[in-house]
Amino acid sequence: MRTEIHAHFHPDEKDFVDRAWEWVERAGQFHEHKLTDFLDPRQAYILGTLAARRNDVQIRLDGGYEAAERKRALVAPDYSYLEDEDMAMKVLAISSDDKKIGELEHGDYMGAVLALGIKRGKIGDIHVLDDGCHIVAAADIGPFLTMHLQQVHRVHVQSELLPLDKLQVKESAFETLEFTVASLRLDAIVSDVYRLSRSKVLAPIRAGRCRVNWKAEENPAAPLKEGDVISFQGFGRFKILETGGLTKKGRQRVIIGKFV
Repeated sequence: MRTEIHAHFHPDEKDFVDRAWEWVERAGQFHEHKLTDFLDPRQAYILGTLAARRNDVQIRLDGGYEAAERKRALVAPDYSYLEDEDMAMKVLAISSDDKKIGELEHGDYMGAVLALGIKRGKIGDIHVLDDGCHIVAAADIGPFLTMHLQQVHRVHVQSELLPLDKLQVKESAFETLEFTVASLRLDAIVSDVYRLSRSKVLAPIRAGRCRVNWKAEENPAAPLKEGDVISFQGFGRFKILETGGLTKKGRQRVIIGKFV
C-alpha cells in the first residue's frame, strides 16, 4: 500500500508521506487525535491527499490567522468536532530598545531561533515589524524561547508570549521585476531573476535545490505559470505575479515578485 502511495510523490518526500500516512491510519483505525508541527503548504497538501483516501478521517489546518502559510494540522476521526480544539499556538513578540532592530530581516529572526536548537516545525509564520517581530510558535516551546532568545544578529532583544488575537500580521513585501523571456521554463526564469547564467542554475536545479510550490523540481525545463512560488536554495524565493502578451520578437512578458 505504501509503495503505491509513494509513487504519487517525490522521492525526497517519502519520510513525510510515511509519517502522515501513519497519522491518518491511526486516526481511522484507533480513533486517535494527532496535532502536528507546523507544515508548509506542500506538506499540508500531502496530508490532505492522504486523509482523503479514508472516509473516516478529517483534518483541521490552522496557522494562527486566515492567510497563514505554515499551519499546524489536527488529524482526527471523522466524528470529532475540531473547531473548538486548542491548536496550541502562541505569539512570540520580540522587541528591543536598540534602534537597529528595524534593520533586522526575516532570516535574522529565523537564524536566531534555530540557533537555540529549535526545530523548524515548531515555528509558524514570521512577521517582521518596524519595531520588532511577531512569530507564531508552538505553545510548548514558548517559555524556552522567552528565556533564551536574547540576541538577534548582534541586537539584544527581549520577548514575551501573547495570545493569537494579539498577532500583528505583516503582508509579504515584494521587489517587483519585469522582463521578457523566450519561454516560461524554470531555468530561464531563475537565471533572469537572480542574474545568473543559464549554466550556473542547471546543476543546482538538477541537484534538487529548487522548489516550485514547495515541491522539489529537478527538471530545468519544467514549465511555470502565473501564481507559482519558486525557491532557489541560497538565493531566496519569488512568485510569478503576472504573465502577459508577446513582444514583436515573440518573447513573453513576465512580472516577478521577489520576497524581501
